[in-house]
Amino acid sequence: MSTASTHDVTRLLQSWSAGDPEASAQLLPLIYDDLRRTAREYMRRERPGHTLQPTALVHEAYLRLTRGATIEWQGRAHFYSLAARTMRRVLVNHARDRKRLKRDGIQVTISLDEAGDPSEPSTRNEVDITAIDQALERLSHVYPRQSQVVEMRFFADMQARDIADVLQVSEKTVLRDWQFARLWLHRELERIP
Repeated sequence: MSTASTHDVTRLLQSWSAGDPEASAQLLPLIYDDLRRTAREYMRRERPGHTLQPTALVHEAYLRLTRGATIEWQGRAHFYSLAARTMRRVLVNHARDRKRLKRDGIQVTISLDEAGDPSEPSTRNEVDITAIDQALERLSHVYPRQSQVVEMRFFADMQARDIADVLQVSEKTVLRDWQFARLWLHRELERIP
C-alpha cells in the first residue's frame, strides 16, 4: 500500500479534521500514488473503451472527500474506507449515467471474482455494478466490517495485509471476512432477476 508513513497520514488527517485548510493539500501527495494505482487496477478490469480514466476517478473521489462538510477522520482506516466507498459511488454514478444514455439495455458489468484469490480459477460471474452496489449497501447494514473489506479489496484493490493494517485486525480475519462477504454477495446477487 502506502509508501507514506502511517504517522504522517494520521497526523494530516487529524489536522484536516481540526480545520487546517492546508492538511488535505499536504495529504494528497502522500496518498496519491496509492489511490492512482488502485484506480488503474480497477479500471483495467472494466470493459474496453470505458470512458472514465483512473486519474479522473482519483480526482473525482478526492474532490468529493474534500468538499462539503468537515469530516472528523478517525485515522487511516476511516480515510481509506471512505476513499474506497467514494470511488465506488463515482463508478456507480458513472454506470447509472451511461445506462440513462444507452436506453438499449446494455449494462456495465464487472466480475466479483476478478478481485478474488489469484490462485482460484475465476468463474467470471459478471453482474451489473449497480446491483453490486445495492447488495453491498445491504451487507454494510448487517456486517459493516465485512462490507469495508469488500470496498477496500474490490473497489480500492487493496491486498489483505494492507486491509488488516488499516482495519487493525489480523490478515486471517480479513481473509475470512472476504470469503464470507463474497459468498454473501453471490447469494444476494443470485436473487436479482
